[in-house]
Amino acid sequence: MKPHDIPSHAFRGTGAEVQAIAFPYTRSPDQDAAAPVHHPIVVVGAGPVGLSLAIDLAQRGQRVLVLDNDHRLSFGSRALCFAKRTLEIWDRLGVGQAMVDKGVSWNVGKVFFQDEQVYQFNLLPEEGHARPAFINLQQYYAEAYLVERALQLPQIELRWDNQVSAIHPHAEGARLTVDTPDGPYALEAGWVLACDGSRSTVRQLMGLESKGRVFQDRFLIADVKMKAAFPAERWFWFDPPFHPRQSVLLHREPDDVWRIDFQLGWDADPEEEKKPENILPRVQALLGKDVDFTLEWASVYTFACLRMDQFVHGRVVFAGDCAHGVSPFGARGANSGVQDADNLGWKLDWVLKGRASEALLHSYGPEREYAADENILNSTRATDFITPKSEISRLFRDATLDLARTCEFARRIVNSGRLSLPATLHGSPLNTPDADAFQGTQGPGAVLLDAPVQRAGQPSWLLRELGEDFTLLCFGATPGWAASLPYVTVRSIGADLQDPQGLVAQRLDGQSGTAYLVRPDQHVCARWRTPTEAAVRAALARATAAPTA
Repeated sequence: MKPHDIPSHAFRGTGAEVQAIAFPYTRSPDQDAAAPVHHPIVVVGAGPVGLSLAIDLAQRGQRVLVLDNDHRLSFGSRALCFAKRTLEIWDRLGVGQAMVDKGVSWNVGKVFFQDEQVYQFNLLPEEGHARPAFINLQQYYAEAYLVERALQLPQIELRWDNQVSAIHPHAEGARLTVDTPDGPYALEAGWVLACDGSRSTVRQLMGLESKGRVFQDRFLIADVKMKAAFPAERWFWFDPPFHPRQSVLLHREPDDVWRIDFQLGWDADPEEEKKPENILPRVQALLGKDVDFTLEWASVYTFACLRMDQFVHGRVVFAGDCAHGVSPFGARGANSGVQDADNLGWKLDWVLKGRASEALLHSYGPEREYAADENILNSTRATDFITPKSEISRLFRDATLDLARTCEFARRIVNSGRLSLPATLHGSPLNTPDADAFQGTQGPGAVLLDAPVQRAGQPSWLLRELGEDFTLLCFGATPGWAASLPYVTVRSIGADLQDPQGLVAQRLDGQSGTAYLVRPDQHVCARWRTPTEAAVRAALARATAAPTA
């Protein structure tokens, strides 16, 4: 697909216009080749995860073929809440500002029990961050901006209505059979990156499965368009008078659209609950009879917390919902999937450029499997609290909510969906453990916290000043040997970058002489009070899974 096939203004249209975009199926020269054509990287799935991964790789100079079994963007709001970390990744991919400009930014959540607010929380109470804690943005908009960016990169080829129907892995990659409106064809892939969602065809074709827990409850999502004076906050009700003994979640979306989630119970009939005549009274009970609204989209879902045993299978690698799935409470699905892409992209790039062995790429598995387990644990706890399965569990939950009105300790127990945070990869073998004492959270494995900086007198942000590969961030003068480090950008806080509010030093406990080594995916992998060349080179080798003496 070429950039001129879709006019650029189409991606900035209304919700209805964006969802109506039809991407043209185009016959590929591969379909007429005498033998299967080889592609170094094939991404299966053009959702937020697959597109983010393709863009990352393309920006690093890799050629990427993206196959999608459809020719339209997602229908309905679907993934809605995109976290600060996801926005920081999308900033690097060139789409963050478009997402924030269109999305509804929010930091505050409120929890209600029956007819009373019991407390509120702020997910980003301090100043000095480039991005909000979350934005609400319908998935079709996020996909539209990602497609628009992908079309700007000549290294990416998008093929719509190309469905993978067979896969035969081998030592050098995999042979794929791809079904199209013109019939099937075969191609060779050096690497297959499966990003094709919870019903992953690639996973099924390889005889793999996701294991875990299916929750016996049903929820209704209703997107309604209305004018309302509600603030841009996350509101969650337990046992409200308008929907007794169940829970309700309300979020504001762009275009005067509001997402409402109604817990229905396991006995609810999904087909009946999706009918407008059954949805409208529920919405009316929440909003009041005098509020005019229209129903835009609705879906009934049952959710599960599942993951594959392993995400890396030779040269077939799984990311996003096909690798792991969680309940929607906490906004962990799409956000964790984009973080998968962030972890995988630079590692595959380094392997293909001959800078690292495949051992580096294989570190993607345990790192992101650990993150998936953390997300599943939090998601399971949230779901158990929201949907108690016994009367004793309900009594405990309701007593906790009662106490939360006045007791701080009880608020820490309330779980209406712990909101997504990036995993700190504490146990990663790519980390160099601290040999010095530091204060704060920015140890090896953590995502580097952003902060305002100045460069050449112009305002900027710390994360945007990092290098494409590794960055050695020094407080004060940079050592003379630092310039010779391979694939490392050196930045000095005090020379290259100014810290006008002192927030970089505060958040990183940055004393004079301190240095941080930051990976391409902006995770800290080592830090020192007084770094030596030998120590930094050893940490680089460790962070790229290189053999060490």
